[in-house]
Amino acid sequence: MSCLNKDYPFLLDYFTKGIENPEKSISHCILFWGNDIDAQYEIAIEIARILNCKNNAETDCNCLNCTWIRNNSHPAVLTYSKIDNKPSDDDSKTMFSISQARMIKNNLAVTSDYHRILIFCDKDSEGKPGGLNFSNFSTDAANALLKTFEEPPANTTFFFLTNDISDMIPTIVSRSQCFFVPSKKIEPQNFELVKNVMQNYLELDKADVFDFNEKILNLTKETPPEKIFVQMQNYLVNFLKINLKNKQLESKLLHDIKMIEKAKKELKLNMNIQTIIENLAFELVLY
Repeated sequence: MSCLNKDYPFLLDYFTKGIENPEKSISHCILFWGNDIDAQYEIAIEIARILNCKNNAETDCNCLNCTWIRNNSHPAVLTYSKIDNKPSDDDSKTMFSISQARMIKNNLAVTSDYHRILIFCDKDSEGKPGGLNFSNFSTDAANALLKTFEEPPANTTFFFLTNDISDMIPTIVSRSQCFFVPSKKIEPQNFELVKNVMQNYLELDKADVFDFNEKILNLTKETPPEKIFVQMQNYLVNFLKINLKNKQLESKLLHDIKMIEKAKKELKLNMNIQTIIENLAFELVLY
């Protein structure tokens, strides 16, 4: 928690003051967005702890509720994802399901002595939290809960964790108080895998697009596409840093970084990798 206070003082102070307010002036639907889903999850858990603490919510409190929440065993602080808290007869493994939505509505119909926290996110096979998007949090399942999100039972708060607001259906966004959570991770800025392909890309023209496309595609055959896209962005960010006074080049590089981010999102939606890279190659060369 000390790291959260240091890294996100505004957010923690905002929510702490809101919770201390007699009217508990925080939204019942809170959407966090940004690249660091781990930080979003930790902040949601800390807010859950403050809401349920039976003492003074100090960071070192060891009351039963605080202990349960730290150990991820509190009966009213639950994570919902494509693999978490699914009905026994629900064998879907790729997305949050409509049957989960029905189960949530039934569970919330029963009163609770706790402040209930429901955290919606994605999870990978190792249990690491990821961001919600249209692939793992379907519109149908979200719509099944819209009335609940709009008029929840007392002492109930929903958290939605995502990389970008555009990854969420507008009806969820409109019902939520949205907060950007900047990443505090020190990411390695390596781009060795893509350096040879990218170093002269600004000099390419229309006749070179298909060769450029083929070189990127070949890289993804040996290394996961996500890693290739990250290294391409690292290369451009580094290039941007050494050309900060060139405003025309800055505009081009920012556009290209954005296009690679779009390709990363398309990859998460399971679009065909050849189509993704072909579209990206045209954007980078012809813009």
